[in-house]
Amino acid sequence: MLTDMFLNGIMTKYEVRMKVNIERIENEKEEQVLIRCFEINSKVNEIIDFVKSRDITLSGMKDAKIYSIFLQDIFYIESVDNKVFTYLEDDVYELKYKLYEFERMYEMSRFFRCSKSVIVNLMKIESFKPALNGRFTVKLLNGEDVIISRQYVSQLKNRLKGGNI
Repeated sequence: MLTDMFLNGIMTKYEVRMKVNIERIENEKEEQVLIRCFEINSKVNEIIDFVKSRDITLSGMKDAKIYSIFLQDIFYIESVDNKVFTYLEDDVYELKYKLYEFERMYEMSRFFRCSKSVIVNLMKIESFKPALNGRFTVKLLNGEDVIISRQYVSQLKNRLKGGNI
């Protein structure tokens, strides 16, 4: 079945191959996701990873206090002066990870290394456009702009082309 989708200001056609059912339940019941499939393949594994990542939390520091941060709420992570900061919609926390540690731990999630010092959450990108010197600029859902270094642009294009957002 072909369906219209409005994405980043562009109306596109896409083919729906998977039926999605949503059932409302009462508050006291446990929420769950049921996947019915012919085989467990990479697309099913992507769905499983995405669903599981919704409950992952990290510890972040702000004002000498430790906070629990949902992985899904992170817009991007940046390394500055040997410290790693995570940026949420309107808040910033320091993480105790090195940037490469975060990248390694969550490479199967929707995070993408876009420069030597920044990892961006692909699910928080509103739009992207070419910039100077072969770079790209992505506008995030919170209005911030992040630069994709030219050495990472081809990896981003391949990831987007392959549907592995």
